[in-house]
Amino acid sequence: MNFKTKRYFFLCFLPFLFHQCFSQDSSACNSSCIKKLAVVETSVFTASSVGLYYAWYRPYAIEKFHFFNDFPEWNQMDKAGHIFTAYQLGNTGYRALRHCKVSEKKALLYGAPLGFVYLLPVEIMDGFSSGWGFSFSDIIANTAGTALFTVQQLAFDKQIVQLKMSFHPSPYADYRPDLLGETLPEQILKDYNGQTYWLSFSPFGEKSKFSFLQISAGYGAEGMTGGRENSHPAEVSFPRYRQYYLSLDINLSQIRTRKQWLNKVLSTLSLIKIPFPAVEWNTTRQIRWHWIYF
Repeated sequence: MNFKTKRYFFLCFLPFLFHQCFSQDSSACNSSCIKKLAVVETSVFTASSVGLYYAWYRPYAIEKFHFFNDFPEWNQMDKAGHIFTAYQLGNTGYRALRHCKVSEKKALLYGAPLGFVYLLPVEIMDGFSSGWGFSFSDIIANTAGTALFTVQQLAFDKQIVQLKMSFHPSPYADYRPDLLGETLPEQILKDYNGQTYWLSFSPFGEKSKFSFLQISAGYGAEGMTGGRENSHPAEVSFPRYRQYYLSLDINLSQIRTRKQWLNKVLSTLSLIKIPFPAVEWNTTRQIRWHWIYF
């Protein structure tokens, strides 16, 4: 079901900070900062869990634990959303611990798995809900997002390839506003037709004056007004197809200003793909040029 998406994007953009410093040399860490992170973690985890229950699970009956194969749905755009969410939450957890002077090794050990660890209870709750079910493909996607961040940090001590997202309003939401959203904020969360996920990397070295410029490869899908098929009786028939993009991007975290708060804002916004011209290949065998693609 498309309503699952809203949960994962909600979690992804939480100012959520993770874990504490378990080590013999914890005196080297900022203990006050660690305590604040622990309080934030506990508070947000509790509040979001209660909120998820009342918003998504309460209307559905609790059943015996069961499985559900949702991999064929939405041309796997929801799986891309899982990967994105796990990646960004892992990045958040790691950065938060590094901010508290936790060592690189321990920040990766306790912070990078944040996405997987936090999303796992959600998957388990799905397994007991009559509205959903436990999805192995969700677990695989969550693992992939965590691995994408962790492996790069271990191998390169930085993110050579960054996972980002962009969105543009699609015409398909007008046909299924109940499923794809009525307002723009709802559509950003629920309309897969308007979402695009990107892998961005810079071919320039860090010392280059062009280090902020990136090449970006994207994946999207359109024509979807239902999970597996467009079967709503009132809708016009649309072809369902996948899209592949090549574009440019800007790594906002590489832009440094004299304002520390502004640097943090830019770093946070680096999860968003910056609009640029793009070329599209799709499974209807078309090649399209977009002067500006969001």
